[in-house]
Amino acid sequence: MNEPQTLTVDVNGFPCRVWRKGNGPKLGFLAGFGGLPRWVPFLDKLAEKRTVIVPSLPGFPGATGHTVLDNHLDWVIAVRQLLQRADLAGADLVGSSVGGAFAADMAAIFPGLVKRLVLMAPFGLFDEKDPATDPWAQRADNVAGLMCAEPDNWRQLVAIPEGANSIEWPIEMTRASEAAARALWPLGNTQLAKRLPLIEAPTLVLWGDNDPIMPTSYAHTIAASIKGQGQVQTIAGAGHLAYLDQPQAVAAAIEMFLAQK
Repeated sequence: MNEPQTLTVDVNGFPCRVWRKGNGPKLGFLAGFGGLPRWVPFLDKLAEKRTVIVPSLPGFPGATGHTVLDNHLDWVIAVRQLLQRADLAGADLVGSSVGGAFAADMAAIFPGLVKRLVLMAPFGLFDEKDPATDPWAQRADNVAGLMCAEPDNWRQLVAIPEGANSIEWPIEMTRASEAAARALWPLGNTQLAKRLPLIEAPTLVLWGDNDPIMPTSYAHTIAASIKGQGQVQTIAGAGHLAYLDQPQAVAAAIEMFLAQK
């Protein structure tokens, strides 16, 4: 894979990495649990037809600044600034897992910011009758199996990159988990259900058929609740981070949706 262009933008006085690759209409991606320590094949597939822009959320790999975000409103404002400064205002937006929670909020609260929306098993909802699994309460050796149907896909994502400091790297990954916990505490429930009816953007809801974290019932709740047109698609052979398990299938589903008139 050819490396993407790497830029840096400022959010609240802290640097946030922005990757950019490809040509065509702009498409933003907010990554899931753990962020993106490295560029992945899924993004290359999208970049075949799109200008893919990947900003790193505060505290995730490639960014800092999560410690000054004390509540959900702080995070929402920070993510809005991040998208604007990454040149994504008015673009199509894809969000997965943790990133999906914020992608949904961007479309709900700032409707002019998002043209079309793709949500992949986003956090932000909680149903006592069908509760999500809390990834922060798990033993470290269980996380890979929760994130991906093929656990090695997660392990490859978070493996120490070439040239990285072996002492600093575990700290960076721990910081990413801490940032997600700060953003979504408690239990990943940001009361997103109250804001779903505000989403006017056409929305594709993607779910791995082997997601042990977010129940599939949430996908249908999202599609039925939004104001805009919503559709649900299940990705076979995929876990919570479906784009790691089935990069080609997920990218194809997104491209087909975005190509619709």
